[in-house]
Amino acid sequence: MLKKYFLPVLVLLSAALSLTMPGCKPREEELQTSGGLEFSADTVKFDTVFTTLKTVTKRLWVYNRNPKGVNVDLVNLDQPTTSPYTLIVNGDLKQTATNLFIRGEDSLLILVRAKLPDNGQSAPNRPYVLEEKLNFRTNGQDQHVLLRSFGQNIYLHDNVNLACNAVWTNDRPHVLYNSVVVPTGCTLRIKPGTRVYGHAGAALIVEGTLLVNSPADYQPGTGSTDTVKAGNANIVRFAGDRSGEAQYATAPGQWTGIVLDASSRNNVIRYAQIQNSTFGLLLYNPKNLSARPDVTVQNSVIRYISGSGVSFASISNTGLPGAGVLSLSGKATIENTLFSDCYEYAVLGYGGGEYALNYCTIGNYPAASAVRSTASLTFTNISAADGKTKNVGPVVSVKNSVVWGSIEDELFFENYDDYKTTVAIQNTLLRTKLYAATTDAAGKPGLAAAGLNNLVNTDPKFVRAATTTNSDYRLGPTSPALNRNAQQVAPLLLRDLLNLPRFNNRPDLGAYQTTK
Repeated sequence: MLKKYFLPVLVLLSAALSLTMPGCKPREEELQTSGGLEFSADTVKFDTVFTTLKTVTKRLWVYNRNPKGVNVDLVNLDQPTTSPYTLIVNGDLKQTATNLFIRGEDSLLILVRAKLPDNGQSAPNRPYVLEEKLNFRTNGQDQHVLLRSFGQNIYLHDNVNLACNAVWTNDRPHVLYNSVVVPTGCTLRIKPGTRVYGHAGAALIVEGTLLVNSPADYQPGTGSTDTVKAGNANIVRFAGDRSGEAQYATAPGQWTGIVLDASSRNNVIRYAQIQNSTFGLLLYNPKNLSARPDVTVQNSVIRYISGSGVSFASISNTGLPGAGVLSLSGKATIENTLFSDCYEYAVLGYGGGEYALNYCTIGNYPAASAVRSTASLTFTNISAADGKTKNVGPVVSVKNSVVWGSIEDELFFENYDDYKTTVAIQNTLLRTKLYAATTDAAGKPGLAAAGLNNLVNTDPKFVRAATTTNSDYRLGPTSPALNRNAQQVAPLLLRDLLNLPRFNNRPDLGAYQTTK
């Protein structure tokens, strides 16, 4: 009889002691008071095209790697009331969850559901990328997982080596994530009217050859009305993937840009628009190899460029300044091209290289909040590899162009005397205080010399400048840069940026022909 009553008492006493004695708390109920969580992915990607399937659900595993349990104080979306995403946690559909307990060395499954409207070709104004953070707060520590889906039907190129001899067409936009590489010995052809959008930090890296609107793919007519205006459907457009939003339309540094690696050869970019990047083109040859990466740019616009703090450029981690064309000992031939709103440089040539600008316009007036201190055109023989060694100097030719902007010196040569025999600035209107003399001095070319036929510090009288969103860098009717027949320097380009005829007997300076 004693045994019959004594055993239940022992069980009850043991249970009571386990609740009151220190060190006897069940392991899974002990709470970790520091440390965070781990996740099955840092980004939940909804790469499905939402043309017919409107709702897609993805899994996200949340891991507690600690030996003790953790209490997740809060799980929520950045914009819970407007978000296209919802969460399923422990079987419940919600936008926010609180006080979720995960046992030691255990996990929690969260289902993330994306519900989006039809994003077919009938919706061109929808954003290309929809991103939102899923936030976790544990032990006072905030962590995030990115949710990503697409607002339009696109081609996604994410951290990939492209197939050799790839062709991009204009049937839907191409969106770049991370590094997209054209391999050595291969060619990427981009057809007329193609739209390419770079996500934050994305770069198109060309180790082979890039052909944008090559003559084989696009050749406008030669009639007097065969113009290629800014809205022309054949222009290939490179921009940030948020440039369709009003607040980002003119914002620089939204993506890294186009990189022409040391092995890249015979690149051609015609009838293109490159904007919203850290640099439009980077010619990367820091070792100053004699076989240089090279590019011919014709009838194009490069604008809204910056590598400074006003942009998203820190995401790209290039460590390089912003420039329309940034060349580390490369070779660039640029014709009928407009550079505008480049916060640091239009063209920056490091460590030598070869640069020929003919019938170009630099109208450099970035946003009013920007403070510019560097010349739009800057060249140096200092090596980009170590910042000290002097390479063979650059070969620089600027002819029949307009170089103007918001600071008093828009042209600068570092160590000019080392390579002055390879510099030619002729029949160009430019803003310069340093080089405004009629004769050369130590380290300074005299660009107002009569034989050079330059217009020094003479306002070009653009139609409309310094307005950022509504600038017009054509020459006004009273511009001194009109009808420079007697001063023109070969070679004459027979048509201007807009494909208007540039008459042999009355060519205007810069990318635009105004005189009829």
